[in-house]
Amino acid sequence: MVRRALIVLLLLAGAAGAETGELPALFDVRGVAADDVLNIRAQPRASAEILGTLAPEAEGVEVVDAADGWGQVNAGERAGWVAMRFLVRQTGQEGLPEALACQGTEPFWILRTGAAPAFVTPEREIAVDAPEILRSRNRTDRYGVLAETAAGPLRAIVARETCGDGMSDRAFGFGIDMIFGGKVYSGCCSIGD
Repeated sequence: MVRRALIVLLLLAGAAGAETGELPALFDVRGVAADDVLNIRAQPRASAEILGTLAPEAEGVEVVDAADGWGQVNAGERAGWVAMRFLVRQTGQEGLPEALACQGTEPFWILRTGAAPAFVTPEREIAVDAPEILRSRNRTDRYGVLAETAAGPLRAIVARETCGDGMSDRAFGFGIDMIFGGKVYSGCCSIGD
């Protein structure tokens, strides 16, 4: 009896993981009435405090983590949870997304890899050539990023992992360690520019 229950639980866990796929990823809100909203809650349960809402037609919602049928999303400077039954994963999201917005603090910096790649600090902005993305040969959650700039080469390792920026209560699904200009920068990334 216990063995059968364990097998059922393992099958259900596998089905839930297949539903969300690799995270973080972008999802669209579906199944919410036009005159309603999808609540973002402080904890992954229906009775938790409401932190914000998503419109019934919201698209491109980044889900950074999942637990028990709930997906972790950001609402302003805070992370919260939405019911995954109202989200549909966008297609074509294998590997590392082309457009990432990475950031770090002390010193403050931003790396954009999408339509207008650039490395930005409060003092300057440096254009970055289209980066080459390399998938790790032995880890499915690690990627190398190689790019050239007028100020020299930029090299980074991006990992699918829970990451916090230390300045907000936002959640990030990618961590980054980068070498640029003879310095090491560490931070977090989200999908998009």
